[in-house]
Amino acid sequence: MTYLSDPLDLRHGHPLPNRLVLAPMTNQQSNPDGTLSDDELAWLVARAEGGFGLLQTAAAYVHPAGQVWPGQLSISSDEHLPGLERLAAAVSAAGARSSVQLHHGGVRAEKALSGQEVMGPWDDAQTGVRGMTTGEVQQAVEDFAEAAARAEKAGIDGIEVHGGHGYLVGQFLDASNNLRADGYGTDPTGRARFVKEVVHAVRERTGPGFHIGLRLSVERYGLVLTDMVQLVGELFASGDIDILDLSLWDVAKPPTNAPEGGRTLLEHFLDLPRHGTALGVAGHLTSAAAVKRVLDQGADLAYIGKAAIADHAFSLRAIADPGYRAPSFPVTRDHLRSEKLADPFVSYFATNWPQLVQD
Repeated sequence: MTYLSDPLDLRHGHPLPNRLVLAPMTNQQSNPDGTLSDDELAWLVARAEGGFGLLQTAAAYVHPAGQVWPGQLSISSDEHLPGLERLAAAVSAAGARSSVQLHHGGVRAEKALSGQEVMGPWDDAQTGVRGMTTGEVQQAVEDFAEAAARAEKAGIDGIEVHGGHGYLVGQFLDASNNLRADGYGTDPTGRARFVKEVVHAVRERTGPGFHIGLRLSVERYGLVLTDMVQLVGELFASGDIDILDLSLWDVAKPPTNAPEGGRTLLEHFLDLPRHGTALGVAGHLTSAAAVKRVLDQGADLAYIGKAAIADHAFSLRAIADPGYRAPSFPVTRDHLRSEKLADPFVSYFATNWPQLVQD
């Protein structure tokens, strides 16, 4: 029997104090140069003080050419170290662990923000995206490894490679579009090569006191479910990752276009041998009971998104009260501001999910 308050030992790095993780969420409230802002620090520290065992930053680009949003956090140079050091110290002082999500937009990057050429696994004449050379693919692996080493230097407890939601790492896994013939595409082995090389390079560049996470989507974005089950099994066996974070949108949903009454999407992954890797899940976890349910199913960690927006202390309250449920949406802008969302985050949230915000 696993409880929300149970600590969790990881293969590498410090134990996590409980099973609740602040999910990585785009918020556009970092400084224009990618350095950590006071607003971003306040948002994260409030969740650390609110009892989350692991604090996951928003996606931080590992190279300027990978930037997707204005106000995006960066970890692409040593100029970003002071802010990351502040974050590491503040989260630790609140009794939680910290992790930076490493990100590159690939074909979804914005030239208007970076001023740099947009590249990805394939060419796209309509958008002007250029397919990366083999050497550029290998340099991207190094960019992730350098960013992870920078996080460790700053005192951050770990990183999460963003392999979900159709960004660069996930683009290599796209069976519909990644037709590269240089060993980084075309078949399941080739498509999986990039993510495996990234997490292996990160593991080689960081020490035993530093944990490595990986977020994956397992359907949509050109992904083939059977390929993803195979990949997850291989990643578990590799020993290169300490946490796998499955972004499922809804932990209870069936696979897209699956017949009624079959296994849920999550159930395709629960029985795979984990070899010491922790399994985290995200998707519509808005109550203590929902978190307990996925832990009872066999997940090790619950990643909390919108419920953590609505209540910075979701973790403390869910641990204390098995009947606790996060505030229901829609909520007001003033409520969001009281929960330490700065105006850019409030605007981003209201624009993308207008049904969740009352004006």
